[in-house]
Amino acid sequence: MSPTAAAISGKHAPKPAAWAHTEDYVPESEAGMAARAAATDLGLVSPSRGAAQALTFLARVLSAKAVVEIGTGAGVASLALLDGMHPDGVLTTIDPESEYQNVARRNIARTGIRSQRLRTIAGAPLTVLPKLSDGAYDLVLIAGEPLDAHEHLEQAIRLLRHGGVLVLSHAMLGGTVADPTNEDDETLITRDVLEAVASMDDLTPVFLPVGDGILAAVKH
Repeated sequence: MSPTAAAISGKHAPKPAAWAHTEDYVPESEAGMAARAAATDLGLVSPSRGAAQALTFLARVLSAKAVVEIGTGAGVASLALLDGMHPDGVLTTIDPESEYQNVARRNIARTGIRSQRLRTIAGAPLTVLPKLSDGAYDLVLIAGEPLDAHEHLEQAIRLLRHGGVLVLSHAMLGGTVADPTNEDDETLITRDVLEAVASMDDLTPVFLPVGDGILAAVKH
């Protein structure tokens, strides 16, 4: 990188205070805060406030009626997606831990969202996903086990309709993806997935530096 380009890059890189401001720009709902607190109690990592709002934004832009979420957790991302989806939209969320899904259902029920809009499936995503229909979904969120990210990506692309959006949450993996010295298995696999998405002719991606990073790509 030339000195001029480096200076420009540094000039436009957000400072910590500015980054924090963007994360807090849209207030979080009481339900979102409750789900986030429940996730903390369970020792789960949730999308940041900014990342959750990005999910709401994407679901709203698509007026999504059918969404798949890989990795329910305590329902922070589930709530964000449902908030942006079409009023009649159905979220199918998959997690191997039924305990987490019970917590998520309770958190979502408190918002008054109709139970028919939430389809929870307790099971291994790689067992459940092949049973879902090809090209039937507007958005697929990958927030499951990083070691399975390649397989999740393959299934997500199959499930998406043309014009649908793939989302990979925690795409920076706590900052390890950007650290060239880190060669942990999860980091290497996440890097491979990011490179794979960028190289696919039928996907147009964008990497959003919000929260722990969101990779989004539209299928065409």
